[in-house]
Amino acid sequence: MKNSLMKKFCAAVVTTTLFTSLVFIAAPTRTYAQQDETVAVNEQETENIITLAAGSPVLGISGPVLAKIGEQFQVNVSLSSYASDVKAGKYTIEYNSALFDYVSSSPATDKTQILSENKGISQVTIVTAVTGSALADGEQVLHLSFIAKARAGVNNITVSAELGLGDEGTTSTTQASTHGVAVTANETGVKGDLNGNNVVDIGDLALLIGYFGIDSSSVDWVKAVAADFDGNGIIEISDLAALGKLIVFDAGKPFEVMETSVMDIQNAMEAGTLSAVDLVNMYLDRIAAYDSTGPTLKSIISVNPEALTIAAELDQERKTKGPRSLLHGVPIIVKDNYNTIGMATTAGCTCLKDNFTTSDAFMVQKLKDAGAIILAKSNLHEFAFGLSTISSLGGQTLNPYDLTKNPGGSSGGTGAALAANFGVIGLGTDTGGSIRVPSSYNNLVGLRPTIGLTSREGIIPLALSQDVGGPIARTVTDIAISMDVMKGYDPEDAATLYSVGRTPSTYTAFLDADGLKGARIGVIDALLGTNAKVKGLTEQAIADMEAAGATIVHVEVPNLTKILGYSSLSGFEFKSQLNEYFEKYINNVPGTLVPYRSLGDIIASETDMLGSQLSSYKTRNAIGDLSTNTDYMDIIVNRPKITQTSLLKTMTDNDLDALLYPSTANPPTSLSSTNAGSANRLSPFSGFPAISVPAGFVDNGEQPKLPQNIELLGRPFDEQTLIKLAYSFEQHTHHREAPSTTPALVEVPQTPPALVPAA
Repeated sequence: MKNSLMKKFCAAVVTTTLFTSLVFIAAPTRTYAQQDETVAVNEQETENIITLAAGSPVLGISGPVLAKIGEQFQVNVSLSSYASDVKAGKYTIEYNSALFDYVSSSPATDKTQILSENKGISQVTIVTAVTGSALADGEQVLHLSFIAKARAGVNNITVSAELGLGDEGTTSTTQASTHGVAVTANETGVKGDLNGNNVVDIGDLALLIGYFGIDSSSVDWVKAVAADFDGNGIIEISDLAALGKLIVFDAGKPFEVMETSVMDIQNAMEAGTLSAVDLVNMYLDRIAAYDSTGPTLKSIISVNPEALTIAAELDQERKTKGPRSLLHGVPIIVKDNYNTIGMATTAGCTCLKDNFTTSDAFMVQKLKDAGAIILAKSNLHEFAFGLSTISSLGGQTLNPYDLTKNPGGSSGGTGAALAANFGVIGLGTDTGGSIRVPSSYNNLVGLRPTIGLTSREGIIPLALSQDVGGPIARTVTDIAISMDVMKGYDPEDAATLYSVGRTPSTYTAFLDADGLKGARIGVIDALLGTNAKVKGLTEQAIADMEAAGATIVHVEVPNLTKILGYSSLSGFEFKSQLNEYFEKYINNVPGTLVPYRSLGDIIASETDMLGSQLSSYKTRNAIGDLSTNTDYMDIIVNRPKITQTSLLKTMTDNDLDALLYPSTANPPTSLSSTNAGSANRLSPFSGFPAISVPAGFVDNGEQPKLPQNIELLGRPFDEQTLIKLAYSFEQHTHHREAPSTTPALVEVPQTPPALVPAA
């Protein structure tokens, strides 16, 4: 009878889990100890839960040490010591997705039932229940199937576990959460908490199995009432399923908006402890508290008036159809030079304050198609001309780490907004360094993709020979997730033709914490700069990479001085390409409210712009036919050739995976001064990709410390290698810190909302 009930329970849990590929907890991939070795591990017992770290001798793991490429092989998981007392288990299997594809799991004995399984990024989480007689010491509990993509085996797979015992714990009362969405509390504590530790975990499931079928008339009801999710006075399958789902998605704790990630959000939404509406409101509250008041960052130009409506629609869609992608319901900050339907696209200029386009930029459309929410448009240096982020419409954006400094640019609004936790992922554009400089100044990760990997269609141009759009985020993982959505061929941008067939199915497969092991990194000594503090951080980053297994090679790039001596083509191309944008998106749109039809018209207004840039606009407007401009033709023909050849020769001759240098030569010194250096030109002048990743903070004595990044440059369309290296560095160093000027908003709800797991 019990086995029959448990089979129904298993079916209920499986059918109520909507998006079973979402669970992900970033953790290093470690080499598993040989089976006959004794490993020092962290085994912790709390209430009726035993936590076993990867490598615990209690967790047996066996399988082939070296599988053949393409071979499907089996890994077996067994338990010893505590086996006879285990009633439920939560097993976390971590593997390198560059080495293996996970296939499936199955119970190793009829004593065990698999209640739910959730495949994530390089990880799978499995929740089990012991439904038959007690497990014997050393008995196998799970069979796991993998397919080898390289010559590797069981030593590259780790298993950790939380085991729930049948012994009862104590009960206690919890306080309402002061952050985010609270998990409700009943008289006995947190909803679903039966062992009294104020969280929902595998121990609660172990206890609830013993109470299955009881009702409110039972003497044991007081012990089980906290898990009566539907409130009908009976512990039934729906209650077991609801609890199992919470455990699978690690949602037994209140959601924290500060420093949250895409996977944190998806786990909470799948567990039913967070909605897109909730999340949008949290970010709107933070924008209201810190962008136009408080520190007054001025990072946001406009907020999407339909954001909450869109969020509600996406919440309903999740309930009925499931999420579209990992970005479903995720709020995005978009630099205000991307066309966005329903919101003005201004480039920060008052002259375009009424530019409501009738189409989205290609990258914006791809984000919307994936279920992302365009929350707000961010300030930028007007028309992306500079690196300090000041505009006639948005004013001067402040650096949240030091309000007397600028945030870098030209995507400084996106950078400041993400550093201050106004959104999850942001869009920037990069012509010279406009993604990577604000990433460096705001302790963020920024990727300038290969020209052609992402479309420029619908973006107000600065110089299309150098322009590219790309993501900024707080983690490398979120960069990888966003690039899976935004990459791709666009018929309206011929450059994207070159990306066809040259991208992986997912960049998340390269999130390898051991990615630096065996890598060869070329340090361009000539670009380390003269700032002793920045140089010191870069040298420490180099040492950290060596400690993580990388080989460091100090290199000289041929023709480096000549390459960096070339000027940007923005001075040549801006006029003609902006006028083309006007023709396509403004001049021929019936009923447009924009009063201008060209750069010349804007200049003629004399005042409808950032006054300090008027002379620059005039200079660029004076540029004539580019086909007869010898200076332009020399640069457009020779600069890419010499830059690409010099970089590829350096990397090939030294067998390098990437080149390394500081993202910025100096931190900002004021609101207007930005001496970021010239190293960031290598990427736009070659078209090759570069990723900027936090390296720490520069100590400014009595002044606030300021972030500083390193930059890795790779071969064209080899973003996956850059992501692998940057992720490994990030996981070994953890330099990301939120700014103190925009702390968490604390508000104790008077009546905590009821927790209703998603159907």
